[in-house]
Amino acid sequence: TDIGGFHDGDIRDPKFQELLIRWFQYGAFCPVMRLHGHRSPYKAPLGKTGGGRCASGAENEIWSYGEENYEIMKKYIELREELRPYTRRLMKEASETGAPVMRPLFYQFPEDEKAWEIKDQFLFGDQYLVAPVTEYGQRKREVYLPAGASWTEQSTGKTYEGGRTVTADAPLDVIPVFVKQ
Repeated sequence: TDIGGFHDGDIRDPKFQELLIRWFQYGAFCPVMRLHGHRSPYKAPLGKTGGGRCASGAENEIWSYGEENYEIMKKYIELREELRPYTRRLMKEASETGAPVMRPLFYQFPEDEKAWEIKDQFLFGDQYLVAPVTEYGQRKREVYLPAGASWTEQSTGKTYEGGRTVTADAPLDVIPVFVKQ
């Protein structure tokens, strides 16, 4: 995913910063994770190419968004690195069998009727259920845990039986993720 979208997004805007963090968290569980784009405020043009002026966007590195945001993004880069062997396995499986890396819940749990209704969660491979936070200011969210497995909340270590909806805390530095047991 092109974290932050490609065009615009003001690096000084607190709302953009928060949603960028949420997108960054989501990106850690995507096949491609990269902070990419052309941000504002724009800088002076760098020169001419093909007769047009080339403007330069604002900084777009993880340290460009303030210390607190830097620490959160760094945490998810480190998580992505920890997941590297797992992600490699998923990529190999996708190449050999066509199994998607990011899966709708019903892919793994076809007998669970509720799993067919969920549109805002996904499985990262067969082990991680990811429930992205997509609204500015959101600090909790409902998460459906498919029947047929137990699920451990990554941030708390608490385990739940599947086939139920739980309310997960989602402070700015946490994306609700549950690990299948």
